[in-house]
Amino acid sequence: MMFLQVVSNCMETDSSAGDEEPEPERQPKPKKNKSKKGLSSGATRDAHKDLSSRLDSKSEPHDSNFLGDNADYNEPKMSGDDAKFGVSIPEDLEKGDLMAATSLLQQKANDVRAQRVNWQSYLQCQMISQEDFNFIVAFDGASGKAKEALLEEQKNQCAKTFLNLMGHVSKDQTIYYILVLIDDMLLEDKSRVEIFKEYAKKRKESVWAPFLNMLNRQDGFITNMTSRILAKMACWSKELMDGSDLHFYLTWLKDQLKLPENEYMQSVGRCLQMMLRIDEYRFAFVAVDGVSTLVSVLALRHNFQIQYQLTFCIWVLTFNPSLAEKMNKFNVIPILADILSDSVKEKVTRIVVAVFRNLIEKQEDDQICKENCIAMVQSKVLKHLEILQQRKFEDEDITADITFLYDRLQESIVDLSCFDEYSSEIKSGRLEWSPVHKSERFWRENAIRLTDKNYELLKIVIHLLETNKDPLVLSVACYDIGEFVRHYPRGKTVIEQLGGKQVVMALLAHQDSNVRYEALLCVQKLMVHNWEYLGKQLEKDTNKMPAKAAA
Repeated sequence: MMFLQVVSNCMETDSSAGDEEPEPERQPKPKKNKSKKGLSSGATRDAHKDLSSRLDSKSEPHDSNFLGDNADYNEPKMSGDDAKFGVSIPEDLEKGDLMAATSLLQQKANDVRAQRVNWQSYLQCQMISQEDFNFIVAFDGASGKAKEALLEEQKNQCAKTFLNLMGHVSKDQTIYYILVLIDDMLLEDKSRVEIFKEYAKKRKESVWAPFLNMLNRQDGFITNMTSRILAKMACWSKELMDGSDLHFYLTWLKDQLKLPENEYMQSVGRCLQMMLRIDEYRFAFVAVDGVSTLVSVLALRHNFQIQYQLTFCIWVLTFNPSLAEKMNKFNVIPILADILSDSVKEKVTRIVVAVFRNLIEKQEDDQICKENCIAMVQSKVLKHLEILQQRKFEDEDITADITFLYDRLQESIVDLSCFDEYSSEIKSGRLEWSPVHKSERFWRENAIRLTDKNYELLKIVIHLLETNKDPLVLSVACYDIGEFVRHYPRGKTVIEQLGGKQVVMALLAHQDSNVRYEALLCVQKLMVHNWEYLGKQLEKDTNKMPAKAAA
């Protein structure tokens, strides 16, 4: 009868994968009676009391169950620019963060930990080998010193068993358990990432391929837990992820951010927070258009935790000067200014202010620093800072950052020209009826400057007419095109060459009456400009006629 029962188990079909696999018996895991260890005290905490650790709210308690036994922060691994600026960022950013402990991924992981897989059924059905069975049973039942000794003695078998299980088991619930075991193993000791590296090196195989392949599965818990493991391996390993593997992983993370109603958004943000600590990964992320994605997601006004995490990603990017100077090209400042004005959480305010300070303080190019200051003034950051100065914060450093920003922006106003203000407004994409647009003197003196840098500002205005949905922005942009044509001798030709005429004419049918009105005025200016030219030519030809007749 026992034999028949085993055969019956082996014949059960996994409809999701199409493979024959046992339905393992899942038993509640007995609770271990061990004391919880808190964060290390004294010098260890003091050594890591830096800006990044201050960015998480001090009022948030630590969760020992989530942290595991090894609750200390790992020694920070800084890239060159981070070290130069004296910033250390914890390796595992989830430690000490209650929000991470209560994220959907962690809630499900806690449920998975409470179960135990019946590995015997897999062995009986020959789904796993005897040596894999021996190791996983020993590993699953070990803890503390016993687990350390097992891993020290059987490093090669550890990697082999886990990779074999990932490759041969198709039941989602069992894969859950395997991935949680791996993640917990790495969390206990970051040096264990080398177990997989050394095994792959001996076999001359890619250490990343088995995990990257898991990202193609349909189950959200499997893909996001795998992503967690990949982030740890990529950040804690002696050798960095690179090439097509890095491109694939960062593209996957970026695409996950864009998924509508992604319930694992916090987990994706956590992985990016870890990855973007490392300079090489920062450049790769920018190369896959990651910054644009961060900004577009932030513009959707997600909950404060997502705002904090994604703004943190932008913050770490700004520690590289060559990346920091490109930030406002992605419209970072206006979006973060909106978040700052709406923020009710101190941690969100703190991280946004930290980004703004970096965009001014860490810039090597004075002109870009000036442009960033102007963009902040244009986005009404100065007004928000005045309000923040009236608030009391637990952290003295946020007050210092606010004071620094306020003083620098006040200084920038003194040297702010009308054209600087106009240029900043155009680049922000948030056009409004500010005084410069209606100033005859402004257009008379500055129309020619819109042709600088290969018509940079004009191209932005035309792009806004093509893509923006805000009637106010469209109305102002139409007006500006008309004024440029009116005050620049070759204005009509330039606008036609840039494709602006067709765009404006298309707006004659816009649903908003103000947009239609401004588009009509703009078209009239284009036509009148042409008539004036023809009129002058006609007058010139008429004056020549008597002379010809006399001849």
